[in-house]
Amino acid sequence: MRNPARKAALAALALALVAGLAGPACKKEAAAPGETAAATGGPRMSIKRESFGSLPGGARVDIYTLTNARGLEARVMTYGGTLVSLKVPDRRGVLADVTLGFDALAGYLGENPYFGAVIGRYGNRIAKARFTIDGVECRLAANDRENSLHGGVKGFDKVVWTAEAIPVADGIGLRLAYLSRDGEEGFPGNLAVKVVYALTDADELRIDYEAVTDKKTPVNLTNHAYWNLRGEGDGDVLGHILQLEADAVTAVDSPANLIPTGAFAPVAGTPFDFTAPRAIGERIARVEGGYDHNFVLRSGGGRLARAARVEEPESGRVLEIWTDQPGIQLYTGNFLDGTVVGKGGRAYGKHAGFCLETQHFPDSPNRPDFPSTVLEPGRMYRTTTVHKFMVK
Repeated sequence: MRNPARKAALAALALALVAGLAGPACKKEAAAPGETAAATGGPRMSIKRESFGSLPGGARVDIYTLTNARGLEARVMTYGGTLVSLKVPDRRGVLADVTLGFDALAGYLGENPYFGAVIGRYGNRIAKARFTIDGVECRLAANDRENSLHGGVKGFDKVVWTAEAIPVADGIGLRLAYLSRDGEEGFPGNLAVKVVYALTDADELRIDYEAVTDKKTPVNLTNHAYWNLRGEGDGDVLGHILQLEADAVTAVDSPANLIPTGAFAPVAGTPFDFTAPRAIGERIARVEGGYDHNFVLRSGGGRLARAARVEEPESGRVLEIWTDQPGIQLYTGNFLDGTVVGKGGRAYGKHAGFCLETQHFPDSPNRPDFPSTVLEPGRMYRTTTVHKFMVK
């Protein structure tokens, strides 16, 4: 980098990220025509910290409860930067928790499908658990067949983040910070990461991600919340009505391996066509294994734009997802089989939740034709995802 002042400023910012200093503000956006922002007329906005237990080695885990002025409540714990619960009202004003998870820390320490966690360094798959940067091959942990998935064996979902409550525009925020050391899970460079969860009075859950590095490294951060707008544990999500702002998916080598071939497959005339609103379950039987695919967003990334809209007809709850990323992964809880017992002792069966993970494309480090995910020293990784809740 030729600008020494800028390089020094970013180096200082890397330290600030780890220390948990200053965070971005949240921007208020209006509800769509014909819809109203979900409201309950609840308490003033607040944030509360409590102990959520300890890891086997003794490290303390805290949980923060964020409540906006309209009564929405988000709970985020420091282990995995995990969204543990999110309570939003239906059309009658009745609150329900709409994200899958566990009542206690122990559930997250056992084998679980990334419920609500921050995913990194690299969300989704990297083929054969390796990539090359500047002629140097980096080998990762192979934790999904022969591939690396969601950061490896011990990704960002399995570490304890530092946390601090911060003010944000129109709401309340929680800033999480973590320093991923050079070589962690095979990735090069010390990566200082900051994630801000903000609950706004426009009934938005906004997630801002930032990172800086001292070596070139791929970065692709996301959140792995499982949504059920009827309420977690209340049946499957096949009746949810989904619309995606995507005309193509990244074609994959096989339904089992799910590594992109490099081609963009048009969705028109296929079960992947959600360009108009359709029930998630309407054509899922025609998709081998169920949906677990990256959709190529029309916006192309780089600016905040709507990526998805989901409506649950019975409750009237509506979720819109806005992002500045080029892709979004639709996953329909295909591997949930009732053996995972979640909140309130409820077993999560197949399709008990859906995920919409904003992201860059899978295996981008090995696909020079895909948008690059390589973060260079002296540059800032920054991305935002907004979950907008409404009622219809």
